[in-house]
Amino acid sequence: MMQSLKYWLAEHPSIVNFRWSHTQSFGSTWSFLFAAIAVYIVAVITLHSFLSLILSKSRRIPLGPIPAIHSLCVSLISAAIFVGILYSAAAEIRDTRWFWRRTKTISTPFQWFLCFPLGTRPSGRVFFWSYVFYLSRFLHLFRTFFTILRHRKLTFFHLFNQSILLWMSFLWLEFSQSFQVLAILLATLLYSVVYGYRFWTAIGLPSACFPFVVNCQVVLLACNLISHFGVLFLHFLKGGCNGMGAWGFNSVLNGVILILFLNFYVKMHLRKKNVEDIDGNSNSTSSSSSSSSSSAHGCSRSDIKFD
Repeated sequence: MMQSLKYWLAEHPSIVNFRWSHTQSFGSTWSFLFAAIAVYIVAVITLHSFLSLILSKSRRIPLGPIPAIHSLCVSLISAAIFVGILYSAAAEIRDTRWFWRRTKTISTPFQWFLCFPLGTRPSGRVFFWSYVFYLSRFLHLFRTFFTILRHRKLTFFHLFNQSILLWMSFLWLEFSQSFQVLAILLATLLYSVVYGYRFWTAIGLPSACFPFVVNCQVVLLACNLISHFGVLFLHFLKGGCNGMGAWGFNSVLNGVILILFLNFYVKMHLRKKNVEDIDGNSNSTSSSSSSSSSSAHGCSRSDIKFD
């Protein structure tokens, strides 16, 4: 069973012989990337504006099981990418150790996760799964439309975050950027858990008594920040890592995302503190009623979600 899984996820000829090519890989051109992001932004803003004109803000459009199915699909696809790139990374390390000794850039598997040797080309197993991850980012975009239809909510951070993550996954492939294997492992592990949790709550099961999704995002951002310092250290210590131009650009974009997220995180906690202060000043009858309602709905007030 395990051998068959390894074959289909890391040793299949289509995976081993994969090559990122502008003529052979779907969505691999700059024009496609710019057009896709432009269409996404225009479609989202148009839908939000149209619904704001014809419907009241409090009215929600029922979507039935579609969001739950979407969350389940994203969770399963992310889990498959995580397992696939993990097996592929192990196979690449096994097959390319001889090249490490010649380049003298890296000497351990952990260093390889952070720093590709100079001259690395976007071909082979790990870049196949990087390509699958890039394509899966288009599936994530549908969540924006669900949020608008159900909550009539559109924020600059959400629009910027989704667009930039799509852009960054393209740059990983285009410039064979270092650190992408570890970044994909961290991201797909997070997505499989977060979207699995969203599916769990979407089918009516109890939610966590704390902002689960936001806390997972904090963990991912912290791991990425630490890893970026590791890439920079190896780049100067070992004589250079591949794709550092794209890495520098992505680092700036990650920094912007981090600042916007911290702003959101602080506002979320201030809003939560204000709610607690209001509850503390309410009379005993209201407090008792609120407590009963909270118990009945499974800590829903604390479950502030990050889209």
